[in-house]
Amino acid sequence: MIRACALTDLPPGEAVRIVGSHAPIAVFNADGVLYAIDDTCTHQDASLSEGWLEGCFVECPLHAASFDLRTGEPTCLPAKRSVKTYPVVVKDGGVYVDVEVNRDVA
Repeated sequence: MIRACALTDLPPGEAVRIVGSHAPIAVFNADGVLYAIDDTCTHQDASLSEGWLEGCFVECPLHAASFDLRTGEPTCLPAKRSVKTYPVVVKDGGVYVDVEVNRDVA
């Protein structure tokens, strides 16, 4: 597992970008629920952690592709491929991403 940040450093509506084992990962606090996905938009190389969070969806800042944080599925064009999702664990006040278990969406 990779430590992302302290839980107090990730208030609702915010995101943090961390270095994953293969690629950057974005961790989001969507109204108190934590999600982790690959940080790079599958349409073009844009950081999703810099996008706009609306409920459990993030909009890419480059071309407005949107992804469901729960599944990694794109919800509109121009993105056509999903991003990987990862389990998030809160332990002893820290936010951790389990990079060993990723949920590839077909």
